[in-house]
Amino acid sequence: MNTDNVVLDSGPAALTPAELRAVLGHFATGVAVITAHDGTRPLGFTCQSVVSVSLDPPLVSFCPAKTSTSWPLLREAGALCINILADHQGELCRQFAVSGADKFAGVDWQLAANGAPLLAGALAHIEATVEFEHEAGDHTIVLARIGALRATEGAAPLLFYKGAFGGFAA
Repeated sequence: MNTDNVVLDSGPAALTPAELRAVLGHFATGVAVITAHDGTRPLGFTCQSVVSVSLDPPLVSFCPAKTSTSWPLLREAGALCINILADHQGELCRQFAVSGADKFAGVDWQLAANGAPLLAGALAHIEATVEFEHEAGDHTIVLARIGALRATEGAAPLLFYKGAFGGFAA
C-alpha cells in the first residue's frame, strides 16, 4: 500500500489500525521515557504521546496504552519524571519499550528532587504528579501537574516518524 496517497473518506467505523498508523505516522513526535520509583525499584516505559497542555497551571499530558503493565505501577508511585530523549538515545528508547525486561539494566540515572528516576543524557526532564486520568479507547489520557523541569542545550531530540527513529536537522 502506498501510504503517501492514502485517502480515507469512508467514515470512522471503516478505519483500520493499519490505516491509522499509515497516515498518523506522518506526524513526527518526540519520544520520552516516563519514570517513577516505588521505594524499592525504578520503573519506566517509553511514550511518544507527550504534549504540553497548559502554562497556568503548568500541565502536561501523555497517553499510556491500557495494555501497559508498567503504567499502573508508575501511577501507584505518584511522582513521575518525563525524560525527553535526545537523538542518540534510540537504544534506550527500545530498552524501555520492552515489557517485562529489566529496563534500567546498564542505564545511568539518579533520583530527581521528586524521587522519580532522572535519566542521564536526556534532552529534558519534567517532574510531575498525576492530576487526572481519562479513558480514551485503547489508551488512557493522563494529565499531570509539572513541579520542576530542566533542559539541556545543544542536544537534538529523538523523533519518531513513519515507524522509524530519527533526528532533527534545522
